[in-house]
Amino acid sequence: MSPRSATALPRLESAGLDGWMVRLFDTIDEANLPWITALLQRCESAFGTALVDLVPSYTTLLVVFDPVQLSPFEAQQTITTLLTGLTPEGGTSTSQIHELPTYYHASVGPDLERVAEHTGLSVADVIAYHSQKTYRVFALGFAPGFAFMGLTDPRLECPRLDTPRKKVPVGSVAIAARQTAAYPTATPGGWNLLGRTSARLFDREREGFSLLNVGDQVRFAPVSRDAFERDGGDTTPMEAAQ
Repeated sequence: MSPRSATALPRLESAGLDGWMVRLFDTIDEANLPWITALLQRCESAFGTALVDLVPSYTTLLVVFDPVQLSPFEAQQTITTLLTGLTPEGGTSTSQIHELPTYYHASVGPDLERVAEHTGLSVADVIAYHSQKTYRVFALGFAPGFAFMGLTDPRLECPRLDTPRKKVPVGSVAIAARQTAAYPTATPGGWNLLGRTSARLFDREREGFSLLNVGDQVRFAPVSRDAFERDGGDTTPMEAAQ
């Protein structure tokens, strides 16, 4: 294998007695995902019943195994073998395409004006640049169904809030650095809120619970307040972060 980034990659990092973190890249890039997917699929086939979990991220794949069936050394050797000859074409995509209806407005996206000021753009441009791009889901984490997506248009790059909010409403659409996400449940959060989606991102009645999965493609489709409310969206306003 020879991923596009640094010469010291890939490398294996111990994640305890039952896990190895495989670092394929050092920088976030949309082109990383096919490599990570290909290794994930190889691990699924090679580890068999000894495989406990696979957790892909922007640059890594965490491989969790059963230490009763495999020693850490045996698992390491298996992964090293799987990396030999790895190609991005080795991964078969099963991703889905999602369009999330999104109501962009300062009442539910209280950081819209702050992001516009920080980036030197108009509010209309912030909405346009965010909604015109198709994003890839790189990882799930932080909260059930929370999908880390990217990469946003570089003109929208904006840091997290200095002080996270104690509670971010369900469906809030947000950005931080060059990532974007929609909050599947009401949780604390420090990302910049641009609007809100009516899509049900986390559902205990749904197989797998999460609407979005690693590798999926996502677009945020602007809708009017009326359309948002008809679709069950909550327009309860929020205050801007201080």
